[in-house]
Amino acid sequence: MTTPLPRLTAATVPPAALTHRRELTGTGIVHLGLGNFHRAHQAVYTAAALAHTDGPWGVLGVASRSAAVAEALRAQDFRYSVVEISPGGTRITVPAVHTGALVAAEQGDAVVAAIAAPGTRVVSLTVTENGYTLAPRTGGLDLDHPGIRADLAGDAPPRTTVGQIVRGLQRRLRAHGAPVTVLSCDNLAGNGTLTGQLVRAFAQALPAAERDPLTDWLEAAVTFPDTMVDRIVPATTDAYRAAVADGLGLRDAVPVPAEPFTMWVLQDGFAAGRPAWEHGGALFTADVEPYELLKLRLLNGTHSLIAYLGALDGRDTIPDSVARPHIADAARRVLHEDYLPSITVPAGIDLDAYVARLFDRWSNTALGHRTRQVGSDGSAKLRQRVPEPALLHLRAGRMPHHLALTVAAYLCCAAPPGGFDPGPHAAAMTDPGAAGLRAAAARSTTAAGFTAAVLDGGLLGDGLAGHPAFTARVAEFIEVLTRHGTAAAARAAAEAADADTRTGIRTDADAHTGTGHRRPSEPVTRM
Repeated sequence: MTTPLPRLTAATVPPAALTHRRELTGTGIVHLGLGNFHRAHQAVYTAAALAHTDGPWGVLGVASRSAAVAEALRAQDFRYSVVEISPGGTRITVPAVHTGALVAAEQGDAVVAAIAAPGTRVVSLTVTENGYTLAPRTGGLDLDHPGIRADLAGDAPPRTTVGQIVRGLQRRLRAHGAPVTVLSCDNLAGNGTLTGQLVRAFAQALPAAERDPLTDWLEAAVTFPDTMVDRIVPATTDAYRAAVADGLGLRDAVPVPAEPFTMWVLQDGFAAGRPAWEHGGALFTADVEPYELLKLRLLNGTHSLIAYLGALDGRDTIPDSVARPHIADAARRVLHEDYLPSITVPAGIDLDAYVARLFDRWSNTALGHRTRQVGSDGSAKLRQRVPEPALLHLRAGRMPHHLALTVAAYLCCAAPPGGFDPGPHAAAMTDPGAAGLRAAAARSTTAAGFTAAVLDGGLLGDGLAGHPAFTARVAEFIEVLTRHGTAAAARAAAEAADADTRTGIRTDADAHTGTGHRRPSEPVTRM
């Protein structure tokens, strides 16, 4: 009989695996969203900061609903491993920065109390695009969302992320009024600015007796810096648990796999101090927007097209997908022709090297990021990635064919037309908007009718609904995808784009410059 390996705990972790060896002196960060990304990104930067400089920067992690990770972390003294995977080998480290783990659905009052605690200096969050309860058409706070309505009523512990933050800040004001920073680390354009707008909108919707002192204090004592985060972090599988068992000789229930590459760009606007994240490689700048758009569009937007075409092509992973020549070609074209003209490349970024690195990352077969993971939550993700660049091209008289293909491939995955089987990888994608899309598909008799219904209904906001040519192009790609497959659709998009180029149809924004609608980026300082 095989003897079970010892569990990873504070007592068993090998010192050589620890990123830092300091005793945590306090909980200075409350982090909402205890998923893999936070534990492979912000937690790793915090561990690097503590390896250099002591401070009260322990992290209290808050899971939204699932207790599985929180319970596993408690059993392991809040230790877990980060498994960096590349074709060149595996590296295993243990950040050891967490001081506790809560589950908001079960411990809502404790979450509010933690945000209000005087030792809390940063409230950070990685709750995905869907966790911000955005109104589909306006992009502001969805005051009709049942969770928001319940949190405004205040009869029970808050259920939504925005409700938890505001109720925590409200209690903080009443108890001591110490300043604090709310730090969004999600893939949203202007994520800090947006989070501040949502928090203020919730506060404005409160009764006057609660609203007035809170809104004044928010302006005086709470900051919402913008950030850009970047690291590919797949879901945990038994293969990664086995890698930890082989590498450390320990049993870790919740290891986090990650690629070696990582990047974090932040505005340095912290109301009550911060860890020395620059010692983990974080960059601080007055203008995060160019970095946000570089990542949201070139990486995330292209990643989405790869995932949807790959899933429809029967590919389980992103590396398998991008290995298909027609998918790789579609990815290059959406990146260069549709996304790149909509951004200003930040100063100091070598664009050719950046793009080459993206394709290297997507081709990391050792990591095996799954199409179903990248493709999930598309109704929230695409709203952040597609509309603005699409509108830029449409207003300049050019059809962004590969953005239309992205939307079509997404719709084929999320709400496949009757009689069309998108395959198991598309079927495994989860999406809060899927039920509504499928209902619209069931009511529609044609791809054109379905596409018009969902785009006019605000799937991508209001702007694109005023461009029937784009709607028609999406519908045409749905027809090609469902009748002839992904290779035919990619070929049709490429041929149409080439025909536009031959006939001189182009935007006013030349590639690589992002002319006109983006201000030049400011220099970045490495602290």
